[in-house]
Amino acid sequence: MTQIIAVANQKGGVGKTTTSINVAASLAKLGRKVLLVDMDPQGNATMGCGVNKQALDLSSYDVLLEECEPEQAIISPEKIEFSLLPTNIDLTAVDVLLMQMERREHRLKIAFKKIKDNYEYIIVDCPPSLSLLTVNALAASNSVLVPMQCEYFALEGLSALMDTLKQIRETVNSELRLEGLLRTMFDGRSRLTRDVSDQLEEHFTDRLFKAVIPRNIRLAEAPSFGMPALQYDKRSKGALAYMDLARELDKKYK
Repeated sequence: MTQIIAVANQKGGVGKTTTSINVAASLAKLGRKVLLVDMDPQGNATMGCGVNKQALDLSSYDVLLEECEPEQAIISPEKIEFSLLPTNIDLTAVDVLLMQMERREHRLKIAFKKIKDNYEYIIVDCPPSLSLLTVNALAASNSVLVPMQCEYFALEGLSALMDTLKQIRETVNSELRLEGLLRTMFDGRSRLTRDVSDQLEEHFTDRLFKAVIPRNIRLAEAPSFGMPALQYDKRSKGALAYMDLARELDKKYK
């Protein structure tokens, strides 16, 4: 069964796109068939895979508006072992356009029904807001992976996110579940980081990934070279941490 996992957090700057790219790359390295879907109009996941977002013929914009079939927009970036449904700034207009359409919350789910049997995992990079794009992603997904930094405001944001997931379950996707919380940009030297991490372990024991993503220069550099950390420097701490996460995820389903 295909696992569709939305990577989401209403708070920006928590490593959401970095996680989307690198968990997709790591699952592919384990031999799984993976599709990464860029649902953020900024197109950072697209660029992070070495694809020029300005030169796209088709994108997730066209798929959501049913102007093309999903297979027509999906590409296989050079030197990357997973497939990509790319996007660009055109996606910004989709929120307004979808408001006028029937089943506007389920456009991505409808598209996935046509292609999901081709993949073992579909990873969806969501925008950092509760827009119709995010609602589409959550309506189409089996679960949500939440990257978060171990800082005070992250805990406040987590409460709001849990409320959002509850609303989504009550309205558009009753089967949506929390895949887990992922600690990102982790600096074990910081007392605050350790304290917040301890609180997460206390309150979310069974929903907190064992894998922890450290602050890592190579991980931060990789997107500027248009590749996942695994391709940029497979021995870096960041790449190794995402491989640990992929194994932890994959073990649940295989």
